[in-house]
Amino acid sequence: MSVAEKGSEMVERVKFVVSVIVWPGLLATALLLTSWGMTTETPILLFNLIYVSFALTVGALERFMPYEVSWLKDDKQTFANLAHTLLSKGLVQVLIVVTTIVGIADAVQPAAGSTEGLWPGDWPMVLQVVLGLFIAEFGLYWAHRLAHEFPFLWRFHAVHHSVTRLWFINTGRFHFVDSIFSIVMSQPLLFLLGAPMEVFLWVSAFTAFVGVLTHCNIETRTGVLNYVLNTPRLHRWHHSMAPEEGNTNYGENLMVWDLIFGTYFDADRRPPAEIGIEGPMPASFAGQLFQPFKKEGRQEIPLS
Repeated sequence: MSVAEKGSEMVERVKFVVSVIVWPGLLATALLLTSWGMTTETPILLFNLIYVSFALTVGALERFMPYEVSWLKDDKQTFANLAHTLLSKGLVQVLIVVTTIVGIADAVQPAAGSTEGLWPGDWPMVLQVVLGLFIAEFGLYWAHRLAHEFPFLWRFHAVHHSVTRLWFINTGRFHFVDSIFSIVMSQPLLFLLGAPMEVFLWVSAFTAFVGVLTHCNIETRTGVLNYVLNTPRLHRWHHSMAPEEGNTNYGENLMVWDLIFGTYFDADRRPPAEIGIEGPMPASFAGQLFQPFKKEGRQEIPLS
């Protein structure tokens, strides 16, 4: 074996090892750093720095070991994707909806450790966060599923599914109506049970990191984790144009409700590289915002 062949074989071995540890490793690192950040005087600033660094790391790994080489090709949607992330999802969801919810939670919800109400405030925080994810996921699951099953909601959700490749940049490509609907369906459940503000913050942080990872174009091998968390493999099936594949795996973070309601899907083959929707979608950010409200948009964006 030549030196070049040995070098190539070594690179492939490294990539295989990385593909096994990269998904849980990135998520665990991000959560540990976030846990540290929440103990400082500037938790929001540090979380933003951690999130941006996390996303850039994912982007670099997409170049080193892509799942689909064809998805590296420019689809001319980077500006629209970033605009949706910063405005449709960022400004509307984070600055208005999430900030309002967290503010209300800080004012009216019991403090962490409280035993008042239904919420088990005396549990360790990690167990409270797991419970919070489980409860919020119920609303997120049904918001996502309804967006696929009702044509009116699909008009807005189709903006997300109109992408022809998956990578970290289109993680936040959501119509603002779609984003608000998901929040309204999930957060009130935590309010009613009396979850403390810390749980809201952790659920939001966990969702942010998992969202980047589920859309990443990195070769990953997630094995048994596919039955617990929403992984890139499962989400690639969800973006399939075939209804029997795409109308599955609705979980945002966890797969528990898909397993319970029979919408879990993971075939013993490679998820499709060709993804998107059957109907048209404008190329511009503004066009994508207005498309669901147009009469022709209502008729031409099909329920996939």
